[in-house]
Amino acid sequence: MPPALLIGLTGGIGSGKSTVSRMLAERGAAVIDADAISRATTAPGGSAIPAIAKTFGPALIGDDGALDRAAMRELVFCDASARQHLEAIIHPLVGQETDRQAEQALAAGHPMLVFDVPLLVESGPRWRGRVDRVWVVDCDPETQIERVITRNQLPREQVEQILAAQSPRAQRLAAADTALFNGAGITLDALRHHVQIAATAFGL
Repeated sequence: MPPALLIGLTGGIGSGKSTVSRMLAERGAAVIDADAISRATTAPGGSAIPAIAKTFGPALIGDDGALDRAAMRELVFCDASARQHLEAIIHPLVGQETDRQAEQALAAGHPMLVFDVPLLVESGPRWRGRVDRVWVVDCDPETQIERVITRNQLPREQVEQILAAQSPRAQRLAAADTALFNGAGITLDALRHHVQIAATAFGL
């Protein structure tokens, strides 16, 4: 059996990256969602909660025992060092769980492992060095903004701030081995067709 192909899948917020992940999973890929793993570390009882409380104080932990995401979001936008401290807590934990899930998927014989990593390009060589190909779900910024406003019920200004904190569109595309456009005018069926072509080219 040939070794599994390791794909790093990324895209800006609202690009449809999770939709592409689901389509690849339907074709037999094992999807390892770094964002979902990260959220689990800051959920009630999550492995990052004690260190977050110690570093930032109990005010950043909600009554339910989870990270107060709204308060943390506001803090990191105002203080770049806060983001760095938070990432220093969460990233090692995410890395450990990612490795565990990857080993499990390889043992199960999946032909393709898809690492769904929102900040793959921002992470520099750390992720690029561990995958065979980088796939980018591309989208025009206005469509991203509209999707996130609808999905998350956030004010436009806040969504624009989130986009500004991510890699520029051109930088993501420059890092792509494969780009899947999912912006204005692209239907779900059209996206599925593009994913099918790309996956088939890699034997999935």
